[in-house]
Amino acid sequence: MNDLIIIGGGPGGYVAAIRARQLGMKTVLIEKDKIGGVCLNRGCIPTKAYYRNALALREIRQSQEFNIQVEGISFDMAGARARKDSIVSGLTKGVEKLLQSNGVEKIQGKASVLDPNTVEVNGELIKARNLILATGSVPASLPITGVDLPGVVSSDQILDLDEIPVRLAVIGGGVVGLEFASIFNTFGSQVEVFEYMPYLLNNLDKELAKRLLVFFKKQGIKVHTASRVERIEKEPGGLKIVAQGKKGMVESQADMVLLAAGRRPYVEGLNLDGLGIERDQAGFIKVKHSFITNVEGIYAIGDLIGGYMLAHAASEEGIAAVEHMAGLTPRVHYHAVPACVFTIPEIASVGMSEEEARIQGIEYRTGKCQFAANGKALTMGETDGMVKVLADSEDTIIGVHIIGPHASDLISEGTLIVKNRMKTGEIADVIHPHPTLCEALLEAVLDVQGQAIHLAPSRR
Repeated sequence: MNDLIIIGGGPGGYVAAIRARQLGMKTVLIEKDKIGGVCLNRGCIPTKAYYRNALALREIRQSQEFNIQVEGISFDMAGARARKDSIVSGLTKGVEKLLQSNGVEKIQGKASVLDPNTVEVNGELIKARNLILATGSVPASLPITGVDLPGVVSSDQILDLDEIPVRLAVIGGGVVGLEFASIFNTFGSQVEVFEYMPYLLNNLDKELAKRLLVFFKKQGIKVHTASRVERIEKEPGGLKIVAQGKKGMVESQADMVLLAAGRRPYVEGLNLDGLGIERDQAGFIKVKHSFITNVEGIYAIGDLIGGYMLAHAASEEGIAAVEHMAGLTPRVHYHAVPACVFTIPEIASVGMSEEEARIQGIEYRTGKCQFAANGKALTMGETDGMVKVLADSEDTIIGVHIIGPHASDLISEGTLIVKNRMKTGEIADVIHPHPTLCEALLEAVLDVQGQAIHLAPSRR
């Protein structure tokens, strides 16, 4: 008998499989599609490949700022797609080799769970002492008339375009929708975003969302918040979007409509009801400590259990699940899970937002540093944005929020700080290299203490 069967080869499943083998477990990984899951094949990696295309285009268009004259700029969408596919293929092969070299038995096929110890795949019965469900999520269906019309696409389908839509409407102002809005706006599309909630990026610090809205408007991206799309209609020359906005009905025309409003757990074949596995009202699997379900021997991780629904969170959950099976005492530090949004400019956040601190009744102070006051940002010509730090009444840093250049890279220091519940004084004592963008984080920490060096006293 095997020690472990994992269903789903995404960043939760394949990482769990490798960690299980490191701990000496005989492990079988079942994946119905390509290894790497949504993240590698239809999410994180492909979108970042397009994002790099967008950044390169933007840099070329702004080259005059650096006294470089460029004429005759053109962009080949089909070529960008081929580059994206090549990157994804290379990474997929790399993960396959990692699984093989670690001794993970990988089976390609659709799994059906028969009981807590038995899974059927390709007509074969496989048994194991433990089972991890890691099948991820799929785009949620929206109650909007016309979503089946030609030209209405999902976040999967928009990755395989060979031509850039002249007019793109995005339904959903979350991470996925805004990343595509930013990318295709830079590619040359006229982009319009519709978001049901009052703010973009509803789960992040509101100040970052407000700043992003300002930058989007400067870039020519139209945004409708507190707007419910009611229907999509076919009309000569394209599609019409009809929405109920804050001040009445809004109508907009587009050549393509992207549906990017939420995801739901993918549970097909898992036999959750037959096994008696408990779920919440939204359909996500309920788990206890170390990601055990209410059924002995069955664990669930990643998007299946809701929560952060981030690739790196799924990986940590997978590691924690197998370490628990091995008798260890793992812990996932949910108070310090970083989130990144690859818009232009980037956004990154870890820990509590101001809104969360207020709801929990936590007294806090903020410190800020604008990138316009950072020497490295000035030399780069990337001065939009800021770093904001939250500290509680005991000077423990409880949140770091960044909008600006390389925010996704800078947030790692913030994550280390929040995870270890470090004090402002501990960071103030750390020498940061000059000139670098990370000095902005130091300056924001100093501002919490009222000791910022590069901020005029009258502006504090």
